[in-house]
Amino acid sequence: MHHWRRDVVELAALFTAVAAADGVANLVGHGPDGPVLLAVSAAVLVATAGFHTWWARRHGHAPPTADTDARPHSEEPRAGSSGLPQEAAEGSALWRMRTTVKDAPGSLAALCAALAAHRVDILSLQTHPLGEDTVDEFLLRAPGALTVAEITRAVSLAGGGGTWIERADAHDLVDAPTRVLGLATRTALDAAELPLTLRQLLGRCTIRSLPAASGATSRGPEGVPVEGVLDDTVMRLRAPEGGVITVERPYLPFTPTEFARARALVELDARLGPRIPRGQDMLTLPEGGDITVRRADTGDLEAAKAMHDRCSSRTLGMRYHGPVGDADRYLDHLLSPRLGRTLAVQTPSGRIVGLGHLLWDGDETEVALLVEDQWQRRGIGSELLGRLVAMAVEARCESVYAVTQASNTGMVAAMRGLGLPLDYQIEEGTLVITARLDTAAAQPASLRHDGRVARD
Repeated sequence: MHHWRRDVVELAALFTAVAAADGVANLVGHGPDGPVLLAVSAAVLVATAGFHTWWARRHGHAPPTADTDARPHSEEPRAGSSGLPQEAAEGSALWRMRTTVKDAPGSLAALCAALAAHRVDILSLQTHPLGEDTVDEFLLRAPGALTVAEITRAVSLAGGGGTWIERADAHDLVDAPTRVLGLATRTALDAAELPLTLRQLLGRCTIRSLPAASGATSRGPEGVPVEGVLDDTVMRLRAPEGGVITVERPYLPFTPTEFARARALVELDARLGPRIPRGQDMLTLPEGGDITVRRADTGDLEAAKAMHDRCSSRTLGMRYHGPVGDADRYLDHLLSPRLGRTLAVQTPSGRIVGLGHLLWDGDETEVALLVEDQWQRRGIGSELLGRLVAMAVEARCESVYAVTQASNTGMVAAMRGLGLPLDYQIEEGTLVITARLDTAAAQPASLRHDGRVARD
């Protein structure tokens, strides 16, 4: 209906225009000098149209560049420009920052505005409520030229207090839920992962496992209740096997949210009970015999004691640095998954002939080896050490150290065979060798692709 109406109107307008043009033409054409007037009018119209076309081509219809802040297309980029944003050209740095603000509307917005003013990008944010205050934890990408003092000053002026900041790396880019699920999976697969997952969950901290004391109160080991204890920079949790797990972070108080996460991880570990991965690798010695390398735990205690009985006093003395008669009592402690990881070398008959330990020692990590006398100098020690170091790298340890005697040339040679930077400290005949680890994934230096073990 609307289309029909519009067509009628357009047709009526056309007839009107034709009638008006015919009337004007008749009036001018039959008047004096009519044809000349029409010719002059046509010439003027053509000249006007030509001038308009020339003017449009010369000046164009685009607005001035000052109106849009756009650069003219004819302008060439300056020499040395890569076309990247200025932040990318200058380089950037990842930071983890935690600060406390008032739990009030606009406090977080003020903080974000202060960071944005310094071209700091917020990659992730977690909030930890604390009654009247809130602890905000950020993962930031800042320009490389921006210093810690400048970031801290900007945060302080925006209302942040108790600010703590440290460098972050690519591992921190994983969002919090994904990271927590990954830590829970690792804990479920291996009981030895609990100290590591707690450290990665809570950041830089010191974790110690203390055995249950005979004088424990009715509340639990060392007086720790089932729900655990949170005391500012220290949290104490019931260990699944008894005893206490103590977590300390002197530079930064724990929040109730962090305490709840840590307690949930420990409860998961307790429900699953003792467990270690049951995978094993079959390797060939230079002489042609086969050995198996696998994880070990307290279930291998009797087999480990039997290996002790076959070792000489000299071998046990260089390993334990003390009275040989006390060697057996160390094994239950060393084989516990709560204190680290243990690798066992086993013969086809099922006899254990070598043990390698990776022990979590607070902030540091110790490696220790013991190989039965008859199986020494066959590459077993180097194979175990290489695998232990690879585990330490996977756990993101910064270094490992070995405590031995200066006369233990086998251990010294094995540490040197890692091809890592080493630091030697000698005191009263005790030698401590520290190897600084690379963050890249490491493979045991002594393990070849064909499954053979290189000789020491």
